[in-house]
Amino acid sequence: MEFVHIPVLLQEVLDGLAIRPNGTYVDGTVGGAGHAVEIAKRLTAGGRLIGFDCDPNAVAVATERLAPHPATVVHHNYDEMQTVLTEMGAVPVDGVLLDLGVSSHQLDEESRGFSYHGDAPLDMRMSQAGMTAEELVNTATEAELSRILYTYGEESFARSIAKNIVRARAEKPIHTTSELAELIKSSVPPKVRRVKNPCKKSFQAIRIAVNGEFEHLEAGLQAAFSVLKPGGRLAVITFHSLEDRMVKRQFAAWCQGCVCPPDFPQCVCGRVPDAKLVTRKPIVPSEEELSRNSRSRSAKLRVLERSR
Repeated sequence: MEFVHIPVLLQEVLDGLAIRPNGTYVDGTVGGAGHAVEIAKRLTAGGRLIGFDCDPNAVAVATERLAPHPATVVHHNYDEMQTVLTEMGAVPVDGVLLDLGVSSHQLDEESRGFSYHGDAPLDMRMSQAGMTAEELVNTATEAELSRILYTYGEESFARSIAKNIVRARAEKPIHTTSELAELIKSSVPPKVRRVKNPCKKSFQAIRIAVNGEFEHLEAGLQAAFSVLKPGGRLAVITFHSLEDRMVKRQFAAWCQGCVCPPDFPQCVCGRVPDAKLVTRKPIVPSEEELSRNSRSRSAKLRVLERSR
């Protein structure tokens, strides 16, 4: 299958990064290089783009698509960028983009096991290494499965789904996406199934757990901010409320100044903000973009500029 990447909020990302032709930019989640190619096109010979991805398929495709441009793609997770960029002599940088979540290619490539619409091995590994979703589903305790589904998927029926998974795997292991999907459907009330497919939240939760996405995000935000030069910008696209909440909270922490009690006559803490918000509210796709790419519907873009 062709590695398709329709870049979400493309013009908004380009505007948010305020690209300097001779600057150094990082795409921490390069995927099919949709955003990266457009960033690299705007760079002169003195500019540089470095793409990161943990998926070897994405690294191969992005390397090929960025070949005509001043760009390099490395096979690392974005939370490693501080170490990798330092070794490359590329620090500090003018901008970093993080386009979070699962890529369209990973969803559409049935064999990767991310989608609940087909019948494929339960994999869900972005890096194609480490623990699979099948291993998680068949070995985690009922309590742990319930926690994962509730915490990472905000699934109201987490306990019921976890109980049914454990009951089913006692008879035979759960191997495929369709087997898991049917278990999830049978664990929620019929009226819920009639309104929408009930698998989305659970599949999201299991994917997040398998890939350690929140741990990578927490560390990756710190790594991205650490490599920015003063005036450099960090743009982050999220696709669900849990990710966006983490990004919003971290951005607010970097932008916070004085923390003295409000009744103090003057500041004694001496704290000054490390950054300022470029976008006060998240930018969301226009109706025109939604009509072109329905998968952009839940996207939110936040942009921050490092001040010191």
